[in-house]
Order: sequence, then structure tokens, then C-alpha cells
Amino acid sequence: MCGIVGAIAERSIIQVLVDGLKRLEYRGYDSAGLAILSSKHQLERLRTQGKVRELENLIAHSSIDGNIGIAHTRWATHGIPSEQNAHPLISHNEIALVHNGIIENHEKLKTFLLEEGYQFNSDTDTETVVHLIHYHLKKTGDLLLATQKAVAKLEGAFALGILSTQSPDRLIAVRQGSPLVIGKGEKGENFFASDPLALLSVTNQFIYLEEGDIAEITKTSISIYDSQNKPVERKVHPVDLKLDSMSRGKFRHYMMKEIFEQPQAITTNLEGRLGKDTIIESAFGINASKIFQKVQHVQLIACGTSYHAAMVARYWLESIAGIPCSVEVASEFRYRKIIVPPNSLFVTLSQSGETADTLAALRLAKKSGFLSSLAICNVPESSLIRESELHFMTRAGMEIGVASTKAFTAQLTALLMLTIVLGRHHQLTAETEHHLVAELRKLPQALVSALKLDNTIAKFAARFVDKEHALFLGRGALFPIALEGALKLKEISYIHAEGYPAGELKHGPLALVDKNMPVVTVAPNDELLEKLKSNLHTVRSRGGELYVFTDNMKSTDEGIHIIEMPTVDKILAPIVYTIPLQLLAYHVAVLKGTDVDQPRNLAKSVTVE
Repeated sequence: MCGIVGAIAERSIIQVLVDGLKRLEYRGYDSAGLAILSSKHQLERLRTQGKVRELENLIAHSSIDGNIGIAHTRWATHGIPSEQNAHPLISHNEIALVHNGIIENHEKLKTFLLEEGYQFNSDTDTETVVHLIHYHLKKTGDLLLATQKAVAKLEGAFALGILSTQSPDRLIAVRQGSPLVIGKGEKGENFFASDPLALLSVTNQFIYLEEGDIAEITKTSISIYDSQNKPVERKVHPVDLKLDSMSRGKFRHYMMKEIFEQPQAITTNLEGRLGKDTIIESAFGINASKIFQKVQHVQLIACGTSYHAAMVARYWLESIAGIPCSVEVASEFRYRKIIVPPNSLFVTLSQSGETADTLAALRLAKKSGFLSSLAICNVPESSLIRESELHFMTRAGMEIGVASTKAFTAQLTALLMLTIVLGRHHQLTAETEHHLVAELRKLPQALVSALKLDNTIAKFAARFVDKEHALFLGRGALFPIALEGALKLKEISYIHAEGYPAGELKHGPLALVDKNMPVVTVAPNDELLEKLKSNLHTVRSRGGELYVFTDNMKSTDEGIHIIEMPTVDKILAPIVYTIPLQLLAYHVAVLKGTDVDQPRNLAKSVTVE
């Protein structure tokens, strides 16, 4: 969601704040702002609607400067994107605050504060927090204590960064349900941010705040208090990330760079996890083997693109491993009465490891009688990893584009490996495992082959530019890939697209098919291909224009466009057939002139409900 940066140093911190916001713009980009304490200990603030570059322009035409400050890039939840609603929010020119998350009881708090004489100048839930801290500061005279008292009254998920004229030598950072890290700087400076990525130019030493932590940060010290307001020590973690990984290199957009990084991402994902003929089970945790022996059911939980990966895994787990599997969107799972089958493994999928609904589902599951929990994630120190008993890192590398690409295929690869190790304790034979491991070794090269279709797909993309709707079809384990292809197209090109199992055509979607409705189909050579061909003839007879990704079809019909895919084992087909659908969405979006890396209304890491 929103991005937060805070800094205190012996030097000017304006550029540190701005650079940090630029690296966090994937989290939100409808407005941006910063607040600093001047040399006279007065609050100075700049805010603007739009992206961080607009804030940079404001700064360039101002004299704002200081060595302590906070900054924010916003993804609107309460109040429209506007300068008035942009952060930081200020109370009585004494406290400035930046906020990521949602305050669920903000209306009740606002009523109380209005009765106390506070005036509101924004439509945000955040303004209640800054006024509430000010209210307690008047009573206590201490910023830390005031923050602790205010936080005790808040309901919801949030991360806060706080600056006050009454404490010009310190910052306050709060983590409750939304991620926040402290960057331990060189002598005389410290930082905080919602992602280590924001601070890589100034430090690689990070302290990950835990649930309920409140930190008091000065130039030379970091003091952390837990949810009971007791002093605690948190471990310092070195982070091995390089700033050059944020460069687009030769690519026009991060999304395209990340699409082409997939062969290497999968190679890294597999590294050290494949034995000669087997999957190394301990890659899932030191107790994985003991737990996996008991598993009789798998519950997969995810959101968005990760949910589509989970849907593919259900086909694999039931057909290869012989284990019953349920898949559910995290936001639905957490709000219904659940019945847990015996010896059920709870598996969460998240690129960031901070997805609010997925985290909440995990916390519910830990109270509900599941055998164990496993997180499949791309961020080592994320909340999801820390709170799960078992974990598997996808190692996809940094993903900047909001529309996920390499994180998705890395998740699929991880789920296939999970299927194999679980199947080992059920119906999977040693011979089949040997075969699947051999196929996994071929996967990176198969992705390279799929990427060679880029120029061909770019030419077809022109046919989609003037369309308002598109239909994506698949069968079996390729049905979720059709869903993912439709999601990618709608996310970045703003064309309305839907994915369907091809067998469902006659149950509704066929009514939409005409010459203006392109129908994209993923059709590998498997046991469902003949039935799929029948579905395609139905589309064509209604005038639908077909774009078929396949390794075993020919056609002379001018309305059927065949894109020849590399031949791969049917088990790998969902991963390999993802690539051309990503490329199609990308090229359509470029031709339409949309913001590929930062599509409207979306954010990379959804840390609120």
C-alpha cells in the first residue's frame, strides 16, 4: 500500500527521503509528501497530488531542508487522491505523521476529537491518529508515552512515522499489522521505512519491527518497546540487495525486464533444491519431512495472482500426489466458519509476505487446529515467513512492476516441488519423481524458448488495442493460467478481460462472443486438447477471433491465429504458457499508452483489507 520513509542524521536528509520514496512508489503513487523540522525546530511540509516526481519539482522550487524528517507516497483508501488528503498529516503545527494501513475505528475517534475541539482538514482516517497523539501529548508532555497511549486506542492495521516539534531530536515508528523496518545507519544517523528497499543507498543493516512494536529513534540510538510497552531487543539483519537490481537496464519498463528475468529466477529457485533425482525435502524447513509424512489434506490460501498459482497447484496435488486440496481467497477464508480436515497443512502464498488478508488468515489458521503452516514467499524477513512454522523462499529477486510476473512463475515452481515432496509420502513413485525432477531441470530453457515469441506476440497485440473486452480460455491446470492472462491484460491495459474454463462457454460467456471479442486460448497437447478444439469451433462459428497458444494445432482459417509454443511436458505447461500471456498484456498496454509499471488504482503490496 503506502510507502513510508523517515530519517534523522547529522546531514540534510531531504534527498534520502526523496530517493526512498522513489523506491517505494510501487506501494502507492497517487500523492506524495514530506515534513521536516527546520533548524529553528519548526515543521515544514510539502505535499502534492501525483507521483514522487511532482514532489521533487516542489522541493526544487523551495528552500526546505533539515536533518530530521518523514515522507510518504500514498495509495488512497480514505479520501480521494488530493493534496489535502496527502501525507504527512499535521496537528496544531506540532506533530506530523505518516501512515500506512487503515484505522477501523476512526469515526468513533473523530467524534471524540471533535468534542475535544479538534478540527479536521482532510477526508482521511489518518488525521484522527495525529490529533489523538497531540491530545495525549498535551496531557503527558512526552512523545513516546503519548504515542503509546494513542496506539492503545487504535483498531486496525497500521504503520506510523511520527515527528514532533517538542522532540526535535527523535522520531517515533510504530508497527501494528503493516510492515516497518529500521535502518541502522553509520555513526550519527538512523532511518525507518516500510521496505528495506527504500534505504539501500544509506544502509544494509535492518531491524524488522514485530507486531505491536514502537521504536524511539535518535541519531545515535534505537530503543524498541513491545506491545506491553516493555523494552525489547530486536536482531539486526544484514540485507544482501543491490541498488543496481532496480535498474531497468535495456528495457523500457520494469515489467518487461522482469518477464525476461524469469529463466534466471527459476534457475535460482531450483538451485540447491534438486538432488540427483529427487527434491530435497529440507528446503521447506528442518521439520518438513516429519510434518509432511502426516499430511492428509492441503489448504492453499492466497490473493490475486498468487491465488491463480494456488489453483494450478490443486490440480497437481490431487493428480500427482493424490492429496485432497482446497483453495480459497484469503479475504473469504478469514470471514467464514471453517471446518479443518484432519492433518491439514495450511499453505500461504504471497510475493511480499505482508498481504493483510493472507496474514490474517494465517493467524486464524494457527488457532483452528491445522497440522502446520507453510509460507511460500519472496521476502525472507516478511511477517508471513516469521509467523509460519515452515517456509520456502521463491528467490525471484526484486519485483518492481505492480503486475506480478516472475514472482508468479517462481510460486508455481515452488508449488510443483511441494507437490513432489508431499506425493513422496502418498502415491508418487520414485520413477515418477525422477521424471519430474528431470523436467524441472529443463524448465529455465523452456522459458527461454517461450520468450523468443516476443516479436510475434508484439505484432498480434495491435489487434487488441481498439477492443473493450477479451475472453481467455483454458482447461484443466491451464484454466487458472487463462484467469491469470485475463488479470494481466485488465491490470495494465484496462481492457475488460475474463478467464473461463473452456467447457463453460455454453453456460453464459458464448453470448458475448462476436467479431469484436478476441478469444485467447492456451492449448497444450494434453488429454483435454480434443475437447478444447471442440470449444474453439463453437467460438469460431459465432464469429469470434481466436488467438491460440499451442504446440499441436494447425489452421488455415483466417479467424484462427496460431502461436506455436515450445513442446514441454504437460506438468510444466502452466508455467511455460504463462510467459506469452504476460507478453501479450505488456505489448497491448504499451500500444495503448498506459502506465505499465504503475497501473491506475493499484499497488504492489496490499497491506490493508
